Parts: sequence; structure tokens; C-alpha cells
Amino acid sequence: MVIKRIDPLSAAKIGGIIAAAIGLLAGVVFFLVGSLFGAALGQQEGGGLAMFGGAMGMVLLPILYGIFGFIGGLIQAFIYNLAAGFVGGIRIETE
Repeated sequence: MVIKRIDPLSAAKIGGIIAAAIGLLAGVVFFLVGSLFGAALGQQEGGGLAMFGGAMGMVLLPILYGIFGFIGGLIQAFIYNLAAGFVGGIRIETE
């Protein structure tokens, strides 16, 4: 079996979903770290800002990762299709 062509829009959707999921994980980490710093700083300057930054990371990172993952998947599928035209695609052996 040989993969001769990949639909760029299909690959872009999958790339966007995978990247958004990774962005969500990164956002959770940012949120937890921001919460720790916010709790440690307490009422001092920057305590609320650290917690706000962590919460915004949890919202913005999945969105940004998803957008850039979509664009990256689109570009990669386009380049794959060009390369597959020259070399014939990827050969996959199945049982």
C-alpha cells in the first residue's frame, strides 16, 4: 500500500486538534504554576497577576496551539503532496 496524496484540509484539522490538546495540557501547567506563584506571593504585588496569567494561559494556549497546528498541518500536507509527486509516496507494509 502506498500513500500517494494527503488531503491538506483533513491533515490541517487533525493537526489543529492534536496541537490544541497539547496546548490544553500546557495551559493546565501554566495555570498550576501561576496559581502556586499567586498563592506564594499572596497580597504582595504580582500575586493576582501571576494567577491571572496562569488562567489566561489555560484559555489562550489551546487556541493558539490549535491555530498554529492547523496551519502547520496544512503546510506539511501540501509539501508532502509535492514530494510524493516526485518519489511516489510512502510505502506501508500491512499484514
